[in-house]
Amino acid sequence: MRLALAAALLLTCADTGWAKDPVYRLSIGDPARKDKDAAVTLDAITDTATGETIAPAELGARLGKARLVLVGETHTSVESHRVELQVIKALAEAGRHVTIALEMFPYPSQPALDAWNQGAESEADFLASSHWYDAWGYHWGYYRDIFLFARDHRFPFVAVNAPRDVVTAVRQKGLASLPADQSAHFPPKIDMSSADHMTFFKASFDEGDAMHGGMTDAAWTSMLSAQATWDGTMAWNAVKALERLGDDPKAAVVVLVGSGHVAYGLGIERQARTYFAGPIASVMAMPIADDKGAPVPSVRASYANFIWGVAREADSYWPSLGASTRAAEGGRRAIIDVEKDTPAAAAGLQVGDVIASIDGTPVDSRETLNRVLAGYRWGDTPTFVVSRAGADVRVTVPLRRRP
Repeated sequence: MRLALAAALLLTCADTGWAKDPVYRLSIGDPARKDKDAAVTLDAITDTATGETIAPAELGARLGKARLVLVGETHTSVESHRVELQVIKALAEAGRHVTIALEMFPYPSQPALDAWNQGAESEADFLASSHWYDAWGYHWGYYRDIFLFARDHRFPFVAVNAPRDVVTAVRQKGLASLPADQSAHFPPKIDMSSADHMTFFKASFDEGDAMHGGMTDAAWTSMLSAQATWDGTMAWNAVKALERLGDDPKAAVVVLVGSGHVAYGLGIERQARTYFAGPIASVMAMPIADDKGAPVPSVRASYANFIWGVAREADSYWPSLGASTRAAEGGRRAIIDVEKDTPAAAAGLQVGDVIASIDGTPVDSRETLNRVLAGYRWGDTPTFVVSRAGADVRVTVPLRRRP
């Protein structure tokens, strides 16, 4: 899939066909911009309202009135996280009082973030106490500079996401089913239907996606409602964080979140508009070339308020196995999907394999799997022991990038 979201399984199609337009070229979103293009310029920013190309140093002034700033990221892109940090720095240099809202943590994780905010923990302690490699799973290195800069400048972090099990309950039983301690973290209403949102979901899958191609319309609709619940919850908690800052005119909440929650204003921004009248701005890091290396000279102007052109990254900075897993007996991880042209595929890992250990370390949870994998670099060759058809099989997985 082109988009790396925390809830990747929630991207959906409206019907059984596949969109031909790239996700960034759809005529949806803001009516004033949805039929216009915005240039993508390396290391420069396009203001999609005016078409102007500005330097990063000018962004702070352009965001002068924004109270919520949504920064769409690709989770395994170094360039994307560099943009996030530069947006935060631009606001700091403009004299804004910044709070950073994180998709990466559900709201029950706030005590761990508070300990970080107070400087009470080392990095290693924070990763353990926050259960980073369970709550999020992506390599800490992508986010490390942001966390260190924020702590040095006393910019607090807030957890705004919803736990997956609670989202499931809302989707199945409605908001009214939540107990008071949970409902306080959810908006009174969540818009779970949008034709434009469905169109965007449709474009967010590669043709022939193995995990989603055969799903029914009812299943897609269910996924869309869950995704809207995540969007609505993050919007609500970000707005609440802003409200706690009182009447401070310099206050801004920067939301770091997957690009799918930001694109075209259909995710967090659309949900927030129901109960928040303040200015919202979105910033999207956009590679100047696509996955195949073809130039991307422009995107649809409604894609985001500001398009920041970045270099294309052919591979992630830290190794990616290329396999999706789910919980199995004893906390082990069962492989449910193997992506093409990845280390997992090249090594012969298969759907149905249950990962028992990696280089002798027992895999007893998602957190352990992600933490162990984070210790490797490209070129390493970990040995997996997997249970396959009732037998233990040793599989050496060379972590190599595509030529």
